[in-house]
Amino acid sequence: MKIARKTDWNSTSITNEHGITISVTLSELEFKKLSVGMIPHEMEDKWFIYMLDNTLHAHRSWTGREIFRVHFEENHGKFMARFAIVERNEEFYKNTSDEVDKSMVQNFIKGLSERHIVNYIEDGLLGLVAGDALGVPVEFKNRKELDESPIIDMIGYGTYNQPPGTWSDDSSLALCTAEQLLEGVDIQKVGEKFTKWLFDNEWTPHGNVFDIGISTSAALQRIKEGTDATRSGDPFDEHSNGNGSLMRILPILVEFKKLKTGMERYKLTKDISSITHAHVRSCLACYYYLELAASLSYEVKYPIKNCIKTTNYKFKELVKELKINPREVNMFQRLTECDISELPREEIKSSGYVIHTLEAAIWCLSTSSSYKETVLKAVNLGEDTDTTGAVAGGLAGIFYGVQQVPKGWLEKIARLDDIYELIDKLSEAYGHARC
Repeated sequence: MKIARKTDWNSTSITNEHGITISVTLSELEFKKLSVGMIPHEMEDKWFIYMLDNTLHAHRSWTGREIFRVHFEENHGKFMARFAIVERNEEFYKNTSDEVDKSMVQNFIKGLSERHIVNYIEDGLLGLVAGDALGVPVEFKNRKELDESPIIDMIGYGTYNQPPGTWSDDSSLALCTAEQLLEGVDIQKVGEKFTKWLFDNEWTPHGNVFDIGISTSAALQRIKEGTDATRSGDPFDEHSNGNGSLMRILPILVEFKKLKTGMERYKLTKDISSITHAHVRSCLACYYYLELAASLSYEVKYPIKNCIKTTNYKFKELVKELKINPREVNMFQRLTECDISELPREEIKSSGYVIHTLEAAIWCLSTSSSYKETVLKAVNLGEDTDTTGAVAGGLAGIFYGVQQVPKGWLEKIARLDDIYELIDKLSEAYGHARC
């Protein structure tokens, strides 16, 4: 949830001030939630609210007129308000009863301070990392093996002999991307961060790189040897369409959502994907994924199928505008032309191919009813288990929220404190509340 600032709305102050007595005492957490304020998004949202210097300002959204104002004093970790200013100009506010205003103000504050605050940065990143770590121990196991002995909890060792909670290159590169965003979008610097991961072990769970894709390795080697990161991916090799950019693209959502047109969004996505995967198919897959993530990230949650329909509409408009080769567009038909949730499990593939990973993640999301069900279903498809888990986990985290990620899983995640520190910095940089 974006923190409301005075500049977010065209608003005017109270014209005829009238004081009323109130009685409000909030904990630090309640006050923090109150301080997030409220930015109208729908016609039904009647208020614009922001906090400035411990003073809450509440404005009618459609007129911008301030109706009440409440100042809070801090005392030993508690935040108290004993007085409120309300509008008494009947041209802008009809009520004249102090008791009605007192009740309204106190109930309003209570509702705002008890909200669940949505932070899609936290939800998405932790959803991705947990899904990745869930899949690491069984990467390359086939579906039959996992049907006989399915993953039902976060375990360790297995394929790479790593302890429980160990994440792979998927999370490492996503976290590198997120960290660079603190300084802004710079393709060269993102590429350089990737090379520091590969060659200097930065943003690794335990100090060493134990997994990397072929196309990613080749691209990062080129950057190390002096190739600019804007030209390090191969745009022509059709075989260079693994899921190596899809698995790390999610942090770009914070910039993606700021852009209004599909063309702007696609250019950003293409630039980031092309560091390692520059073929149009990979770039379109990343764009589709981010459009879906954007639809899932709304504070008012719409059904997953509706979000997919919205994504399909935007995708079709984009490929039409870009005049994309119909052969490439047809690669996405199972997503854009049918309801993928109706496909049986045996028709869902889970290899390292970008289209397989995108389809598998969306199939798992659209056939499940919780974060846990989504990522367990993804990992138990087999083969590229960590990446399918990460890509599905990012979407499910955004939709269901980090509160649905099992606590026992989160507690096992390697370098969790470092990840939370990065989430805090990114949330602050992009003005998103984390309570």
